[in-house]
Amino acid sequence: MKMIYNRQKKCMEKEEQYGEKYLKFLYHTLLGRILLKIIIQPFFSKIIAIYYQSSFSKKKVKKMIETYQINMSEFEKSDYQSFHEFFIRKKKQISFNKASNVLISPADSKLMVYKITKDLRIPIKQSSYTLNELLEDTEDWSEYKDGNCLVFRLSMDDYHRYCYIDDGKIRKVKTIKGCLHTVSMISENEKVYSRNTRVCNYMETKNFGDLIWIEIGALLVGKIKNHSKEQYQKGEEKGYFELGGSTIVIVTKDNIQIDNDILEYSKKQIETKVKYGEEIGKLRC
Repeated sequence: MKMIYNRQKKCMEKEEQYGEKYLKFLYHTLLGRILLKIIIQPFFSKIIAIYYQSSFSKKKVKKMIETYQINMSEFEKSDYQSFHEFFIRKKKQISFNKASNVLISPADSKLMVYKITKDLRIPIKQSSYTLNELLEDTEDWSEYKDGNCLVFRLSMDDYHRYCYIDDGKIRKVKTIKGCLHTVSMISENEKVYSRNTRVCNYMETKNFGDLIWIEIGALLVGKIKNHSKEQYQKGEEKGYFELGGSTIVIVTKDNIQIDNDILEYSKKQIETKVKYGEEIGKLRC
C-alpha cells in the first residue's frame, strides 16, 4: 500500500490499490509481462466492458461500496443494474469555488504537481517527458516554460466525472490512439503518459489564459466520454471516464500559484487527495 496526504483530514493515509496482486503479477513477472502485451490493447478492454455492462457484474457493486466506504447518499440513484452503471454514477449536487482567481480541482483524485523545466521537460514518476512526447506535436511550447504540470490520478473508488476549471472555449481537440497501461505506481517504468490512449484539449480560459488539458485512458478503461462543447463554464461537467482508473493532466503557464501543501507533498513524491471543485491554487497577482 502507498501513502497519500488527505488535506481534508490533514493526515497521511494508506491507499488500497484495487487489484494490486494482479497488477504486480502482470508488471513484475515474466509470464505476466507476456500477458500484459495483450491486456493493454484497447480491444481487450472492449471485451471486458461487455461483462461489466451486463447484469452479471452487479454483484461487484456492493463489495466496492463496502471496501471503500462510499457514501451512496451523495448520488442520484442507488440501485445499479451493472458495475458499469455504478462506475459512471452521477452526484445529486456538485459544489465548487466560484471565485474567478481560484483554480479548482476538476475531479475527485490524487494530485501531484511537477514544474516544467526551461527545456520543456516534466519529471513524472520515474520518467521524464517533453510536451512534444505527451502531445505528439512539434509546435513551439516555450510559453509553458516554468509552468505547472498537474497530474490528477483517479482510482477505481473515485467519482469518475470531471468538470471545467474556468470559463472559456476549446480551440482544438486531438485524440491519440495508444495502449492502456495502469496509471498506478506499479507501472512507473512504462512512460504511460506518452504511450496510453489520450485526448488532448487545447483550451483558452477566461482567467488563466491558454492551457493544455489531457485525458489519459488506463487499464480496462473502455472510453473517454467528453461532452461536445466549444464554449464552457467553470464547474460545468466536461465528461467522464468509463471503467477503470484514469488520469487528467493539466499544463499551465507560470501564472498560477499552487497551494503550498500540495507543492510540499509533491516535492516528497506524495500525492494529495483532492475533491471535485475544491481550491488547489490561485492566479498570481
